[in-house]
Amino acid sequence: MTPRDTIDVRPITEPETRDWIRALNAGFLRSPEVSERELADRSSYLVPERTLGAFDGDLPHSRLRSSGGTPIVATFRSFPQELTAVGGTPVPANAITNVTVTATHRRRGLLTRMMAADLAAAKARGDVVATLIAAEYPIYGRYGFGPATCTTQWTVDVPRAGLDPRWSGPPAGGRIDLVDAEDVRRIGPELHERFRRAQPGAVSRTDRWWQINTGVLRLDRVPWTEPFYAVYRSAAGEVEGLVSYESDDNWGDAKQPLNTAEVNWLIAVTPEAERALWQYLCSIDWITRVKTGWRAPDDLLPHVLPDPRAAHITTQSDWLWVRILDVVRALEARTYAGTGTLVLEVADRDGLSAGRYRLDAGPAGADCAPTTQRAELTLDVSDLAALWLGDESAVRLAALGRVREEREGAASVADALLRTSRRPWCPDTF
Repeated sequence: MTPRDTIDVRPITEPETRDWIRALNAGFLRSPEVSERELADRSSYLVPERTLGAFDGDLPHSRLRSSGGTPIVATFRSFPQELTAVGGTPVPANAITNVTVTATHRRRGLLTRMMAADLAAAKARGDVVATLIAAEYPIYGRYGFGPATCTTQWTVDVPRAGLDPRWSGPPAGGRIDLVDAEDVRRIGPELHERFRRAQPGAVSRTDRWWQINTGVLRLDRVPWTEPFYAVYRSAAGEVEGLVSYESDDNWGDAKQPLNTAEVNWLIAVTPEAERALWQYLCSIDWITRVKTGWRAPDDLLPHVLPDPRAAHITTQSDWLWVRILDVVRALEARTYAGTGTLVLEVADRDGLSAGRYRLDAGPAGADCAPTTQRAELTLDVSDLAALWLGDESAVRLAALGRVREEREGAASVADALLRTSRRPWCPDTF
């Protein structure tokens, strides 16, 4: 076993990109081979100084080395992102992805070293939070991340839904049209900007996201099938919703169509648009099931249906994890349902956000500053992250022993300030 102190953790150089991709693929249990197209694609967006690798010089014959350099046995990457806080303010985020440690090098502190270097750089840059989608639950809490949003998938049994089979379009002058990929690239980014500014937990999308999701950019490891795209326009002609979906081709023994429509993504900026798009999907001839894709856990969908039991949950899980890097800016960025004051003692074993803070909050915003006043609520930075977007309850965390009341009733005060009427949601993975 290679001693820990002989494994070098550092940003990669441009000539090491291919070997970094090989290590990434191996870490995700894919073939390590790297095509020229994959190399060109990843090279177009990787930022070397934010792309870390762990280099083990004691592996002279490793399959993870293709260019004659030192084999890479762990990978880590971050990139700039915006995350919408409660109330609609976007905050700068350090988005983390492509985290792997090769199976032969586990339990040597490599992820800890890469995470520490990246989070320190993010704090120095002025990022308010760090974000990630956790493949496994137990990993990231020890680095100060907390699960801040959840996601749910439903499967709708269309014949049981109770919808009027004669439905032919939205009421009140709205309309739904099929559009092509070029239309989506033209209208989608602006619609998404309107959506994410109103949705706590939503993150920014790059031009590359739209290219991948409309087939302009084809990835070797992601088979591409041209989907259907449908747009909802209001009576005034305003684009208010957009959905991408696919259908299989399944027929029963009695020559009956039993097709499933699978939603890739659906965004809407009004309830009318959201309801109309779900009803449209459930009204397509031959479609007997609709799979919703990743949705907010309090999505309108089940109750759009006359029989909500026709939509059964197939997946429900944590989704976006958040790590607060600047407590003051994070708490001042959001709005609050009520008015009140709370003194928080925030523990952070990495020292990035530890301290005691006084929060004076109200519907118009908040002031937050370090204080020497007596703490009313003590919690870890990971639990503050779970509370920050409004999805978790301080009373619940106190019952679990994760939050400690220093003043009786402080957890209830925190809930009255922090919780939101609709749940935060992140539609994207990264």
